Amino acid sequence: MAIDKEMVKRLGILSRLRIPDENMDEMVNELTKIIGWVDQLNDVNTDNIIPMNSVVEDMNLPERVDQVTDGNIRDDVIKNAPDQMDGYFLVPKVVE
Repeated sequence: MAIDKEMVKRLGILSRLRIPDENMDEMVNELTKIIGWVDQLNDVNTDNIIPMNSVVEDMNLPERVDQVTDGNIRDDVIKNAPDQMDGYFLVPKVVE
């Protein structure tokens, strides 16, 4: 697939990106490289590969019990705070 300046302009409009004219040649080159990399996928032999609809083969995975296993360590966590008060982290005020 050949990428030209008109296609880059159209892609810019469709994606709502403003592409300055001075960057047009660079964009043509970059998009041509990207399309070339994607086109390399056509060279991959997938004859004996079964199509997948998920990366997880077995969808009947056991669910674990959702329980807290490391709670009640507030004092240990607060020790890492540069500044604390009454068991809470103190942070600089950012909104007036």
